[in-house]
Amino acid sequence: MTIQRCGWCSNDPLYIAYHDQEWGKAEHDEARLFEMLCLEGQQAGLSWITVLKKREHYRSHFFQYPITQVAALSDDQLENKLSDAGLIRHLGKLRAIRDNAIAWLKLKDEVNNVPAWLWSFVNQQTLDNDVANYREAPAQTEISQRLSKTLKKHGFKFVGPTTCYAFMQAVGMVNDHENHCHFK
Repeated sequence: MTIQRCGWCSNDPLYIAYHDQEWGKAEHDEARLFEMLCLEGQQAGLSWITVLKKREHYRSHFFQYPITQVAALSDDQLENKLSDAGLIRHLGKLRAIRDNAIAWLKLKDEVNNVPAWLWSFVNQQTLDNDVANYREAPAQTEISQRLSKTLKKHGFKFVGPTTCYAFMQAVGMVNDHENHCHFK
């Protein structure tokens, strides 16, 4: 029996594993939410598979460490990371990871529980959308626009409304699996 997947999921084993095991599943872990928010920002102007293939490099440079350590990275340390072809070599995007860590920690001081704060944008529950074809799913919504605006006010970078919506899809704040998908 063939498993039906969303139309965007290619035959790449990495993509299949991401689709089947992660995408659209409710995530509440602080470190994973931070990682996904930053990785979605790294995607800006690129395909998700590009970022997915580089994710292990990002993890070894940033996401295997506590957010406090990422926030403490210096400009020189970030510039040195540009030599690793396993990362997207865009200094602004790499600085955004550090800047987002700083913003995350400041937000945490204010709201105490950043995961619950993020999930408050969807009233703490996954929004289950009717998606007949992934091409018909929105690139952004009123909620992602509000999330983007609020994150930017708190100092986050590379968090436009489209990036925020992709983040919301990735961490299960919205379920945009196609209606025929086995994982709906």
